[in-house]
Amino acid sequence: MKTWLAVVAGWMLVAGAQAAPPARVVTLGGSVTEIVYGLGQGERLVGDDQSSLYPEAATRLPRVGYYRAVPVEGVLALQPDLVLASEQAGPAEALKRLGDVGVRVVSVPDAPSVASLNARIRAVAAALEVAPAGEQMVADVARELVRAEAVPATRARALLLINRTGTPQGAGHDTAAAEVMRLAGLANVLDAQQGYKSLSPEAIGALAPDLIIVTRASLQASGGLEGFARLPGIAVTQAAAKQRIIVMDDLLILGLGPRLPQALMQLKQEAAHAMAR
Repeated sequence: MKTWLAVVAGWMLVAGAQAAPPARVVTLGGSVTEIVYGLGQGERLVGDDQSSLYPEAATRLPRVGYYRAVPVEGVLALQPDLVLASEQAGPAEALKRLGDVGVRVVSVPDAPSVASLNARIRAVAAALEVAPAGEQMVADVARELVRAEAVPATRARALLLINRTGTPQGAGHDTAAAEVMRLAGLANVLDAQQGYKSLSPEAIGALAPDLIIVTRASLQASGGLEGFARLPGIAVTQAAAKQRIIVMDDLLILGLGPRLPQALMQLKQEAAHAMAR
């Protein structure tokens, strides 16, 4: 009888733990982390990945590497009861191993579109059991997007560059950066290209962009604004000659997260100022 009671009591404890809202959460993907904080649930986070650059509190959490190369042992060391992962996180085998040892893994939409952003917010909110807060965030983003859309666009020919390997890479279509550019009313000179690809100095010069957008981290890796403007290929463009180089926060321009309206406002305003030069 005692053995049976012990089994029942153990099962009730497990069931209770499973029913309780997640308290130890690890996020994989910068915009996923940002959404958790935006929902007011940052205190549940015990770890995130290297792409989690906003808010500043996210950068102080234990890091588990990069969300596209998830280290299983690093995640398990944080003893999470929930892993919220961008659908782009991987490898798939790593996420499966986490699930196999009993960690709840929720994959959330992360395509470069406003519809996907809304679905991502709702999925994160549902997993954290704060669905009403998710609906409020979706409504807030929609309202702010209307304001951003009302700001005039320049239709300037723009090139977005990142520098992670020493060779500049340009953002083609099917990237979050390209979608932000499109929503900001800019014409992506690499629209015929898919994804990110390295660009030679000759290729950059031939693209002849009206303005160039670069992420803050990429700028630092290129020796600052002056060093970046002197790079081969960039130096010969009208964008460099007329100081039409826009510097954007990495996650703001690359993440297509809940600060999307802010990204559009900033990009539209800075593009207008740049094209007036």
